[in-house]
Amino acid sequence: MNYYVGIDLGSTTTKAVILDEDGAVVGRGIANSRSSYAVACDVAFTEARINTRFWVVASGLDGAGIDPKRKKRLLAELQRRFRQEQYVAQLSALGKVLHHLLAEQRLGTGVRTSVQRILEGAENDAAGLFAEGAIRKSDFFRDLAGSSYFRLAEKEASGGGPAFDLLVGLYDKAILEVENTPPEAGSYRRHALAALGSMNDPAPELREAVERAAGVELHQVSMVGTGYGRQRLPFPKDQIRSEILCHGLGAHAIFPQTATVLDIGGQDTKAIQVDEQGIVTSFQMNDRCAAGCGRYLGYIADEMNLGLHELGPLAARSSCPVRINSTCTVFAGAEIRDRLSLGQKREDILAGLHRAIILRAMSLLARSGGVRNEFTFTGGVAKNPAAVDPLARLIVENYGPVKLNISPYSIYTGALGAALFALRGRQARRPLEPVLDPPDLIND
Repeated sequence: MNYYVGIDLGSTTTKAVILDEDGAVVGRGIANSRSSYAVACDVAFTEARINTRFWVVASGLDGAGIDPKRKKRLLAELQRRFRQEQYVAQLSALGKVLHHLLAEQRLGTGVRTSVQRILEGAENDAAGLFAEGAIRKSDFFRDLAGSSYFRLAEKEASGGGPAFDLLVGLYDKAILEVENTPPEAGSYRRHALAALGSMNDPAPELREAVERAAGVELHQVSMVGTGYGRQRLPFPKDQIRSEILCHGLGAHAIFPQTATVLDIGGQDTKAIQVDEQGIVTSFQMNDRCAAGCGRYLGYIADEMNLGLHELGPLAARSSCPVRINSTCTVFAGAEIRDRLSLGQKREDILAGLHRAIILRAMSLLARSGGVRNEFTFTGGVAKNPAAVDPLARLIVENYGPVKLNISPYSIYTGALGAALFALRGRQARRPLEPVLDPPDLIND
């Protein structure tokens, strides 16, 4: 199977999208960029290739005539159990590094015993994390494992065991090494067969489809890189495209009537105008600091001791948003602490912060040429209702009724645009009409 790859090396997350020769999205992958761009690129690409094999499994079940509802159930259970197998394999890798650190630092039996209990407890948590209907706070191993590890470390410390700071310090050192090692969890065949073995009632057709997918040879034809870190990897010049061009083309591919694009990424915000072919005609970008971007929201989450995913739902409960004077990351912590000391509610402060971010974005949109119908919002912040709601209201107030588009896969827009450039470069003489997302493609 020939495929084309787009890699978006963002400041907070790295995304990969794989297209087949017809321009259909057959795989996606995402990784945390906090370790290194090289490792994040490898992890995201590996995940996209695994996702592609699941697309092959889904196609095999279609060919076998499986009832659509049963097919959806089987694929969902297979993926949950596959992710659990991956997670346990990564925990094992983490355990090896932790035990090496324990020996290197010559820590006593008590510490080793506590660490082993923590690792066993974290593995016991895995079934609940990937159970049907479970809501995970993150899809990144570092976050999931860290949540279990810290909770169990606190229990060990409060029960007379080693100091909490000591146990957390060991984790912080170990996770860095695990993150900077090529992913052990990338074996599709091994984890898929183990997942099949743990399923309640795997259909023979599913087993056959899994085996067939494992045997499919994947041939990379072309790759294009984009994003904040694109210059940090050894991509040839003809395999690099700007974020502006990729987000414009990606948004146009998903929503062909797109005229204006807003991308709020981790490190910058981009307001883009495109023509009928998705070609950029003008843009504005704040690239001097992270104020009003995803990295800023991450800082706010840390300041309030919240998960990034918790900011939007909490802000949505606000009844009286606070007026925020500055969205400067440097001064944000001090202003938040001052407002909390005055008795203002967290949800009201967060609602005000989100509105301030959107006001900055509206200024960029105005300078780029305004908002034209249709308007597409991309990037990770597009999944945050506390940002989407004030944006929708301000657009109507300033530009009238404009159709607002947000894809469920908005965070992958830049990577999609890069993949389309890879495909376009290889098949320049062939009309590009990408068919996005087969309807039954399952993404965990």
